Amino acid sequence: MSLRFALWAAAAGALIPVMAVLNGRLGRGLGEPLHAPVILFVVGLLACVMTALLTTRALPNPAALADANLLNLAGGLIVAFYVISATLLAPRFGVGNFILFAMVAQIIISALIDHFGWFGVMPRPVNLMRAGGVALLLLGLVITQLANDK
Repeated sequence: MSLRFALWAAAAGALIPVMAVLNGRLGRGLGEPLHAPVILFVVGLLACVMTALLTTRALPNPAALADANLLNLAGGLIVAFYVISATLLAPRFGVGNFILFAMVAQIIISALIDHFGWFGVMPRPVNLMRAGGVALLLLGLVITQLANDK
């Protein structure tokens, strides 16, 4: 089961730089980069509705949404910030640079969330080996940026 999840997660991650490139191209084609995320979210909403209907045969219950913690809705703002950032920064900063900085930040914040149990997740303390892996990621980030300056 975990191999299937790992492959699924890897595929989702592999498509992120592709999304950044395609959305940047869409923004150029539309003549306004900030219109590309609007189209992306319309297409994404349709895909999510279809997936929900095909797999659960239902859509979210509006009454249950009324009881939702407002903080839990911030995920929509976060994904919007990410997509807008990718659309605007990847063409200017480079897809590789954008993804590298985003990925390193994701891993650091993920380790902190796990370590401290933020947002109610089960704490998974960061051990020396995991901290070493994060340090290597940061070193890789620095090396890639030094290589860009040459």
